[in-house]
Amino acid sequence: MARALAAFPSRAENDISFGITEFEPLLNSHQAARLLSIHHKTLQKLARRGDIHGTHVGKLWRFRASELNAWLDQR
Repeated sequence: MARALAAFPSRAENDISFGITEFEPLLNSHQAARLLSIHHKTLQKLARRGDIHGTHVGKLWRFRASELNAWLDQR
């Protein structure tokens, strides 16, 4: 005896999840430092001091390119 399955909306119809319309990937300290043309240890030190906004994910630092750009504009 076959049962009809309930129809689920397709992924294309449900693009916006949890109110998030855009997602900015996070850069690791090596990638972010390369953007700023500084050493990754210098970048980590600036993040520890609070000069540059960074986020710890486990033991690793992560940075948003938009925040690095804003930091450069302030200088």
